[in-house]
Amino acid sequence: MTQFTGDGGRLDVLLSRDGTLSRSRAAELIRAGAVTVNGKTERKPACKPGPGADILLEMPALRPAAVEAQDLPLTVLYQDAHLAVVVKPRGMVVHPAAGNPDGTLVNALLYHLDSLSGIGGEMRPGIVHRLDKDTSGLLLVAKDDQTHSQLSRDLSERKMEKHYYAVVSGVMKENAGVIDAPIGRSGADRKKMAVTPEGRPSRTEWRVVRRWPDRTLLDIHLITGRTHQIRVHMSSIHHPVLGDPIYGHKNMPRAPRLMLHAYSLSFTHPATGERMTFTAPPEPCFGVEGGITQRRNFHESLDPQFRHGQPHGRADQPASQMHDRNIGP
Repeated sequence: MTQFTGDGGRLDVLLSRDGTLSRSRAAELIRAGAVTVNGKTERKPACKPGPGADILLEMPALRPAAVEAQDLPLTVLYQDAHLAVVVKPRGMVVHPAAGNPDGTLVNALLYHLDSLSGIGGEMRPGIVHRLDKDTSGLLLVAKDDQTHSQLSRDLSERKMEKHYYAVVSGVMKENAGVIDAPIGRSGADRKKMAVTPEGRPSRTEWRVVRRWPDRTLLDIHLITGRTHQIRVHMSSIHHPVLGDPIYGHKNMPRAPRLMLHAYSLSFTHPATGERMTFTAPPEPCFGVEGGITQRRNFHESLDPQFRHGQPHGRADQPASQMHDRNIGP
C-alpha cells in the first residue's frame, strides 16, 4: 500500500511523479480500481483530487505472466537476487505489443532469469528502461518490486549514467558539444518525435571518437531519456544516425544497421549501495578501435559552459566500492 497526498493536479500524473510508475501504468492501475481517494475508489486517471486529499494505491497481486517464456539467445552479463544486466541484440523488441506478440526481450528474460518484478505490468515484467528495436546494448532489469521502484526513481532523478556509440552522417566539426532542445510528438506525423517548443526538456551530450570522410563516430551521454532522443537530436542538427529509416536524411552514407549501441551503464545497486559500471562493445562495423573508449575525461572535453557538475552517483563513495564489469575486448 502506497500513500499519496493530493495536490490539485491529475491523479495519474501524481502517481507517476516519482518515476516508480509510468503515467500509462498509473492510469491502468486507476482504471483497474487499485486507487482510492478519501476512502472511495477512483477510476478516472484525469481526476484532480483537491490539495491534501488522502490517496492510497494498492498494487494488485502479481499474476502468472501472460507472456510465454522463450529460449531466445540473450547475453546475461550480470545477475544477483535483485537485478540483472543484459545485452539486447539489435532487431529485438523489448516487450510484447501489437504486431510483436512474442520473440521479445521479455520472452527471453522469462526463460533466462528466475524472477522478474511486477510493477511494469504483466506485459513488461522487470523492465526499468527500454531501447528501440534496432538499438543494441545494455539494459537493466529488476527482479523484485522494491528494486524496481528504487531503480526507477534513480532513473527519474538522473542518478544513472548511460553512454552510447553512434555513427552519424557527415563530419562533426567540433570535438564535443551539447544538444539542449525539447522533444515531443511531431505535429506532422504523430508516430514520430520531433524537436518542438511544446516538448519535454531533453539534453544530449556528445564527443567525437573517430572521423571518416563522410561519417563520425560519437560517444553520446544521454542526460534525459525521451523516446528516440538521440535519433531526433542528431537529426535536428543535420547529422542523423546512419541506418535510421525514420529520422535519416536523403543521400546519407549506407550502413548495415541502425548505428546506435548502448555500450556503458552505471548505477547504484539498491540493496548494497555499490556503484556498478558495465560495458559491452558494439559490432565491428561501428569502427571502435581498441575496445571501449575511456570516459573519465568526457565532461572535461566539453566547453566549460556545457559542463554540469560531477558525474551522477554518490560523490562520497570510496573508490573500493566502484566496480567495472565488461564483456568482449
